[in-house]
Amino acid sequence: MTVASKRLNLFERYLSVWVALCMIAGVLFGKLLPGFIDGLRSLEFGANSQINVPIAILIWLMIIPMMMKVDFAAIRGIGKRPRGLFVTLFVNWLVKPFSMALFAWVFFRFVFSAWIPAADANQYIAGTIILAAAPCTAMVFVWSYLSDGDPAYTLVQVSVNDLLMLFLFAPIVRLLVNGAANLHVPFRVLLDSVVIFIVVPLVSGVLLRRWLIGRHGKIWFEEQLLPRFAPVSMTALLVTLLLIFGFQADNITGKFLHVVLIAIPILIQVYFNSSLTYGLMRLFKVEYAIAAPGALIGASNFFELAVATAIALFGPGSGAALATVVGVLVEVPVMLSVCNACNRTRHWFPQEHSVASREPAT
Repeated sequence: MTVASKRLNLFERYLSVWVALCMIAGVLFGKLLPGFIDGLRSLEFGANSQINVPIAILIWLMIIPMMMKVDFAAIRGIGKRPRGLFVTLFVNWLVKPFSMALFAWVFFRFVFSAWIPAADANQYIAGTIILAAAPCTAMVFVWSYLSDGDPAYTLVQVSVNDLLMLFLFAPIVRLLVNGAANLHVPFRVLLDSVVIFIVVPLVSGVLLRRWLIGRHGKIWFEEQLLPRFAPVSMTALLVTLLLIFGFQADNITGKFLHVVLIAIPILIQVYFNSSLTYGLMRLFKVEYAIAAPGALIGASNFFELAVATAIALFGPGSGAALATVVGVLVEVPVMLSVCNACNRTRHWFPQEHSVASREPAT
């Protein structure tokens, strides 16, 4: 079957370039304008909350439009094709956080022990666990589009993951960080992070979707309004990256070897979970248009939440925050490589029923 070439917009076509430029610019701002960056970093929700106000606002601007796309009523139709969802949820919640904890513990406790002090190792283990415990939300729609995934099914997978994240993220992070990193995780801080970075944008998106559709209709909402939010979301993403790398400029430049070493278990974990998900999808004869987004969801991370949580728990200059930032560093190029691998192996899967009938995700 011949699939038409994707017609990517400017952001999608040069995604890696924009992200790389923002990372470099963030580090430069952090080194050249430390007073300005420190001023931004000091803006918090309450004294010593460590939840940064600019980051929170940017994440809301980025995620609320994504949440507005989520039609939770679509979950009712999942019973007709449940295997893809079950595989995705199995990997996301029963494999991914625990495999990351294992990889991080082995590498930082033993393999890299000659180069990474024990105190830093604890922080890096905590950061990578936080990263792996948050399945990707916003960028999944881009990955699904690039791999010719089924947008409706991707929407369902994201919806269910968002609902589960409300209840599972905090307990899993606390359990694994306490166990593998020997660090105490205040549950209140985790709960605050979940409320600010998941509940607020999720509820806002749902309410805005219902109100706007009620006033203007679903066609206007999906075809006219949502596309206008795309530049807002992507601009917020890039500015978020700029601030994150600005906050971490000293860590990145002062611990460059650590940055390289942190990337290794993260890369192994990403490719392990994407391969596992993709292989299970093939084993259970799931359609390619469901298998590819499932593999991408299983591999990628909700790095905005992960970075914010690590900062809230351990501070913006902590090793845990650095580890989540390294996750951001490797996320885009790695996910593009997974997209490419999926597109090249679509012939491994059963014929899709009606690819032509599906509309591309925006």
